Amino acid sequence: MSTLVITQAQRTQYHEEGYLLLENVVPDSELNILRDICDRLVEETDCQMGRNGQATSGINHLQRRYFIANRHKNNPPLQRYIFHPILEAICRATLGDNAYLFWEQFVVKGPDRGLKFGWHQDSGYVGFDHDPYMSCWLALDDVNEENGTVYILPFSRAGVRQRQEHIVEEGTNDKIGYFGDDPGVPIVAPAGSIAVFSSVSFHRSSPNTSPHPRRVYLTQYSGSVILRQDGKQLWGNALSFIRDGHRVAPEWSGINEL
Repeated sequence: MSTLVITQAQRTQYHEEGYLLLENVVPDSELNILRDICDRLVEETDCQMGRNGQATSGINHLQRRYFIANRHKNNPPLQRYIFHPILEAICRATLGDNAYLFWEQFVVKGPDRGLKFGWHQDSGYVGFDHDPYMSCWLALDDVNEENGTVYILPFSRAGVRQRQEHIVEEGTNDKIGYFGDDPGVPIVAPAGSIAVFSSVSFHRSSPNTSPHPRRVYLTQYSGSVILRQDGKQLWGNALSFIRDGHRVAPEWSGINEL
C-alpha cells in the first residue's frame, strides 16, 4: 500500500498553475510490467499498420510516435494499475471525493526520429466544454529534453484556464491551441515519476533525438462522468474509482495479482 503524501504546496500548485510533479513514486518492479506491455502493443501496432500499408493513422506515425489507447480491458495488470493507491492519492488531492477513469493510453516516441507533439489542451481533443479532468503522465523511462519529454505551460503564463478552440495541423494531424512563443516548463525526471496536469493545461512535447524509445503510460481521471455532446453516450470510460470519498474500485493487491 502506498504512503504517498501530496503536500499542500503541491496541491496549491496544481489548482493555481495546472500541474505538479511527483518524482520516483512508482517502483521499478511495476514499471517493468508496464514496459513489457507497452513494447508488445507497439509491436502489434507496427504489424497492423504494416499490413494496412499505413505510415500514418490518425496521430500515430509508424516507428515515430504512438498513442495506444484503452487496452486495459485485455491486460489485467493495466486493470489493476489504473486503481493504484498512488493514483488514488493523486485523485483525492486534485479531484476530491469522486473520481472515474476517463481514458488511458501508452504514448511512445520512437528512437532517433520520434515526432514532436504540438501545443494543446487534452480538453481540445474532447472538443466541447466539460468539467476538466486530470492526467497522470507516468514516465516509464527517464525523461528529458533530448528524448521528447512533455513541456507544460503554467496557467499564469498561458493567461487562460478554460478550453480553447484548436485547429488541426497538416501533416501530423495534431490539434493545436496555443500559438505563442513561451517554451513551457520541461519535465525532466527519472522513470517512475508522474507529471500531473489538468486537461485545460497547455502542453507539448519535443522530438525524441535519443537512441532509445521514450515510453509513457497516461491515465486520466474525471470528477464526474463525461458524456458526448448529445448527452447520451460516454465520451470515453467511466470506471468508478472513488465515490463520495470512499474507494469503490477493487482493493489493491499488487499490479500483477488478482
